[in-house]
Amino acid sequence: MKTIHTIIYLILFSLLSTAQTRSTTPQGEQIPILIRCDDWGMSHSVNMAAKQVLEKGFPVSASVMFPCAWYQEAVDLLKQFSNVSVGVHLTLNAEWKNYRWGPVAGRSVVPSLVDSNGYFFPSREKLFGNNPKLSEIEIELRAQIERAIHSGVRIDYLDYHMGAAMQTLETRAIVEKLAAEYHLAISRYFDEVDVENGYSVTPRNKLDTLLFNTKKLQPGGTKLFVIHIGIDDPELSAMEDLNVFGPKDMSKHRQAELNALISPQFQSLIHSSKYRLVNYRKLIEEKGLNTMKRPEGL
Repeated sequence: MKTIHTIIYLILFSLLSTAQTRSTTPQGEQIPILIRCDDWGMSHSVNMAAKQVLEKGFPVSASVMFPCAWYQEAVDLLKQFSNVSVGVHLTLNAEWKNYRWGPVAGRSVVPSLVDSNGYFFPSREKLFGNNPKLSEIEIELRAQIERAIHSGVRIDYLDYHMGAAMQTLETRAIVEKLAAEYHLAISRYFDEVDVENGYSVTPRNKLDTLLFNTKKLQPGGTKLFVIHIGIDDPELSAMEDLNVFGPKDMSKHRQAELNALISPQFQSLIHSSKYRLVNYRKLIEEKGLNTMKRPEGL
């Protein structure tokens, strides 16, 4: 009996010591990690992957594609969770064969942004090769923000699908103007440091790459992980990227990124006392919108 009591005492002492160590870790010495999951609302399978992420309960930033057919399902899902900061994934491209989308403002309102069928171009090169009018880019981006705001979810930030909205100095100025007008943050404008999350590695190596790159992080800036999640089901596996640079077997890549993100190994790592999880709403509260600045290279 004494042996059992001794074992129980040692277990409780160990748990208490661990809790005290974590609670006394100075916040300033922790490495802030911001996980941004892109393309919510693109498809049902992406939304179902998003649901699995949200149910884990950790702070996450969700970038929603409001021109896409499944954005309303994403909105309904997001309304159920408080651990998420929602952003507008400003979209000027539609890159999938046989699954295309067009402007929220309407093709007749922004004709320089669409192809002969009224859809966004699949690449930045084709879009800007069509000499899009800056006035029409602003009209379309504003329409996407307005749709997002009127969807009923709180919008905290803007970012940019395939980088198209940040292609030139003039388009960056439009995004910055709209962010200021609607009092929104812009992704990468808060000293974020991009972390290689293994987008280009094979699906079987996603988890190991994510763990390795996280473990080697050093203090300095907020570490930004941009993750593309999805379910490897018939819907997502049928989607073919019209751009040659897109990964083959896209659905398998997205499933592997989802598996790595919610894996016990990665979740245990990022919840250790070395790190501090934040999302864009938290960054806005801590830093303030007035501290944003355009990062070098943009």
